[in-house]
Amino acid sequence: MTSSIRSVIRGVGSYLPAKTVTNEELAKTVDTSDEWIQQRVGIKERHIAAEGEFTSDLAAAAARAALDNAGFAVEDIDLIIVATTTPDYTFPSAATLVQMKLGMHHGFAFDIQAVCSGFVYAVATADSYIKNGMARRVLVIGAETFSRLLDWTDRTTCVLFGDGAGAVVMERVNLAEGEPERGVLTSALRSDGRHWDKLYVDGGPSTTGTTGHVHMQGPEVFRHAVGKITDVVYATLEQSGYTVDDLDWFVPHQANKRIIDGAGAKLGLPPEKVITTVDVHANTSAASVPLALSVAVADGRIKQGDLVMLEAMGGGFTWGASLIRW
Repeated sequence: MTSSIRSVIRGVGSYLPAKTVTNEELAKTVDTSDEWIQQRVGIKERHIAAEGEFTSDLAAAAARAALDNAGFAVEDIDLIIVATTTPDYTFPSAATLVQMKLGMHHGFAFDIQAVCSGFVYAVATADSYIKNGMARRVLVIGAETFSRLLDWTDRTTCVLFGDGAGAVVMERVNLAEGEPERGVLTSALRSDGRHWDKLYVDGGPSTTGTTGHVHMQGPEVFRHAVGKITDVVYATLEQSGYTVDDLDWFVPHQANKRIIDGAGAKLGLPPEKVITTVDVHANTSAASVPLALSVAVADGRIKQGDLVMLEAMGGGFTWGASLIRW
């Protein structure tokens, strides 16, 4: 009897900093309003990490929650991948700090930097490590303290982002012929560096020696987003033999409600199949997809057997999608 190797998601977890900042609070410091922000991007509030609370802290908390949800101990994990744009330090990686904070002294750990697409890139990477036999169980984490890249006097960017972390545990499973389908079915990843200056941070070790702040050409990002999102969604569906109608859930990057709505409409997906958390989380970059995933699993919408599409687009530009049988 033949079998196929699949990377099955065994558990999900999340962590959000305690502090929230509402639109009304932002309106006291920059020229904006709750109505303007909600109309433009659909955000009501965002979570902001406390002083002394770092990306690795958020990531470790989400990882513990995912391990608990999966019923695994840290000793069961072979690999940690952290998708982040805001590591604690230039080096070492946030992943090695998470490894330390979890008390894991075996296996290996590294970061992935694809900005908002990072978690989808990390899922595809973990899937490859599992299928080539280098890891059996992988912690995949998206974690950001994006608030520390913001110019809080720039109303075009500071209203958009928040902090948080989400995680999944992926496990190698040998599915026997005839067994129900499970796990990551296929992924599609893309990038195009020609668009780097449409969404970037004006700093770094090799350029300015400083962290820098986020800069964005909003209309240009929006113009590219919907087309690129639908491109990778259709690519993964084509590779797997499924259609949009087969999808139970669409879990997009939570950048902006207009982009989410536009992509859903272009794909022909009914709004009730689209998981949306941007209103209460804002754009948490690499953390947004696993945070949305965690909410939808916890409230019972996503359940075993469902066909789930993850999708994200970020600076670079980078974009990608993963099709998963839950």
